[in-house]
Formats: sequence, structure tokens, C-alpha cells
Amino acid sequence: MQEDESDLTGTTPRRRPKNAVREVGGRRLQPATLMMGHGFDPALSEGSLKPPIFLTSTFVFENAAAGKRFFEGVTGKRPGGAEGLVYSRFNGPNQEILEDRLSLWEDAEDALTFSSGMSAIATLLLTFVQPGDVIVHSGPLYAATETLIGRVLGRFGVQWLDFPAGAEQAQIEEVLGRAKAMGRVPLIYLESPANPTNALVDVEAVAAARAAVFGDERPPIAIDNTFLGPLWAKPLEQGADLSIYSLTKYAGGHSDLVAGGVVGAKALLDPIRMMRNTIGTITDPNTAWMLLRSLETLELRMTRAGENAAKVCAFLRDHPKVESVGYLGFLQDGGDARQADIYRRHCTGAGSTFSLYLKGGEKEAFAFLDSLKIAHLAVSLGGTETLASAPAAMTHLSVPEARKQALGITDNLVRISIGVEDPDDLIADFAQALDSIR
Repeated sequence: MQEDESDLTGTTPRRRPKNAVREVGGRRLQPATLMMGHGFDPALSEGSLKPPIFLTSTFVFENAAAGKRFFEGVTGKRPGGAEGLVYSRFNGPNQEILEDRLSLWEDAEDALTFSSGMSAIATLLLTFVQPGDVIVHSGPLYAATETLIGRVLGRFGVQWLDFPAGAEQAQIEEVLGRAKAMGRVPLIYLESPANPTNALVDVEAVAAARAAVFGDERPPIAIDNTFLGPLWAKPLEQGADLSIYSLTKYAGGHSDLVAGGVVGAKALLDPIRMMRNTIGTITDPNTAWMLLRSLETLELRMTRAGENAAKVCAFLRDHPKVESVGYLGFLQDGGDARQADIYRRHCTGAGSTFSLYLKGGEKEAFAFLDSLKIAHLAVSLGGTETLASAPAAMTHLSVPEARKQALGITDNLVRISIGVEDPDDLIADFAQALDSIR
């Protein structure tokens, strides 16, 4: 929502939202506090404590001059973006309040929301990528993202190169150098932790490699921060320019909506906003309103789910039918020193989604999944309920077999997202499901 501004007609000013309170007594307010009211003035909605759902396709202008000025901002003829509400494909009260609050979690300059996580990714890519470009990305990525880059954009002559999630700076530099020799590199796209292996990307190493290869002409770094953000990872602090979310997951957190978001530097978000205005991938008002509800409890839900995951993984780790558990909280106990180093520098928590490798193959994975009583056999993650799925046979089925094997997406892999249930009940459920494996 916009702050006070002078009336365009010179008559009595129209009511504008009151100035947002960001600190009290010299103390800067935290996101968990600001989620309860930031960006919304009850006086503009008949004193309603919560924002109403603004179910309208269009908005009435105060006068023709206002309409012209608003459209100048929406169309990019004047910098700064829209200064008022125009049309629900461009903006709306629910969406603007949501974007104001979403940016707070990573202390970002700006935020945009979208109709899904993939529409956020697609709109971002369409903004920056041109025919013949070379996209550099970490691997693995979410299967739909890989499909979008490799198959859809590939039809327009776009090529890609990737590096392993845990790659060091020298390896990243080598890949970036090869890409630069092939053509224009419009952006570097990361996903950390990787879906579904939970492998971490060293964002600081990527930023350093970019500087070494491109100098001042640096392509933006965009990162899918869905698995750990915004509570347990803030990649903008490590050198990323744009942080991407499937808001369906932890931000929504109740498995009852689909949405996406991008936060970061305003200079990069403005052209993405223009693309969103053109192709119409904005969040709808009802979904934005539901997300405002969910953001109020985001810290509570993520904290409880993270605590539950630690207890569940401690049980699974030593079970005789478990080959290994890809849980970030175990990195400090030894093993992969490279991943442990990234975790220590980049993460404030281990999250609640992890990879479980069972002894055996698809038969054993399916037997485990089919025996669950509390956890639900469903894709997605970050909800209040515990979910489990088989990525090789489900979310990553479209990934070529050789690439799945190279990325560690094997038939015995089960991806689990822990919810907010009683942890001992979850352990009992996993115990009996493991016992069902013959």
C-alpha cells in the first residue's frame, strides 16, 4: 500500500495509509511482529482489523490525471512503478500488503508475488533470457525448472551448463568461463538445498566466481530458497540478488493454496514486474489474503516443524533398514566437510524436509510409503502435516534416467517433509512403516 502523497487535483487529499511503524523506542521490529499489521491501515477499510479480500477486477481513478499517472508507472514510461491501484492483473490491495510483508523476512528492497512457484520462475526467466543465451545453474533443480530451462527455453536456442550443488569456486569459475565463451549469460540460477537431495550450494563461492569471470558486467544470481527460507536461510546476505519462493510451501504452510514469490533488489524486480503485468502471472486476491494469514504464524510453524524433524531424523539415522538420511542437521557430526562448511556459513537451521535413502530399491520405498498411517503420501512440503513421496517415480519422473542417477535421485530415495504433529507419534508411524519392509 502507498504512503501519503499529495492529491492530484489540489482539493482535499484522499485518505492514504498511515506511515508504517518499523521501530519502537529505538528497537527495530522483527518480521514476526510486523506480520500482524505492516502495510495495512484499518482506517481505510472501515476499521477492519484484518485486510478484507478485494474481489474486484478494476479500480476507480480519482480523476483522469490520476489514471494517466498510474498507467505511466504500470507501463514503465515513468520510473517508480504504479502509484495507485489500476487493474487486478497489475496490482491490488491484498497483493501489495503481501509483498510489503514478504520482503521483510530477508530485509529485501522489494517483493513480487505470483500465481505459483513455477510462474514466478518462468516470469523471471522470460524477463532476463533471450534466444541464444546460456543459462548456468546448480544441479539438481526441481524437475519442472529443469524442464523449463532445458526443453521449453531450449526450443528458442537457449542452452545451459550446470555445476554440482556443492561445487567449489574454481569449479564454478570453470563452468562460467565455458558458458561465457558459448554466448551471453543472462543469469546464474541456483537451488539450495537442492530438490530432492538436500545438497547445499555455496552462494558466496558462486558470487566470487561470478566476479572473477565477469568483472563489473555481472549477470544476476537468482536462487530458489523454498526449502529453508525465509527462516533458516537468507541468501541475499551471501551475495544472491534474487530469492525465489514457492509460497505454496512454508509461507502458505497449510496445503491449501498455490503461489510464488521473488524478493530482492528493486532494480531487478522492476523489469520482472513489467513482464508479470504483461503475461498476468500475479497472485489472485484470495490467495494473497490467505498468505497474509499464514505469514502471521510462519515462524511458529517452521520452528515446530524443525524441532520435530531433528527428533525424527535422530530415530531414522540408526534404523537397520535405512541406508542414510540426508538431513542437514547431521552435517556437523562429520562426513561431508564441504557441505558442513556451507551449512555453517549459510544456514541458521536444518529445516524440516530431508531425503531418506532406504536399503533396497523402488519395491522397498513403495512398501514404506504404502504403510504410513499418519504421514500422507503426497508431493509438496512445508505444510502443517507430514508428507512423504518417491521423487524418482513422482516429482522427478520426467528427468532422464542417466541424469537422475548422476544427481543421486535413486529408486530407494524417499523425500519427507515433517509437519507440526507430535514427534513421538511420527516416530511410531515411521517405525511401523519400516517394519513393513520385507
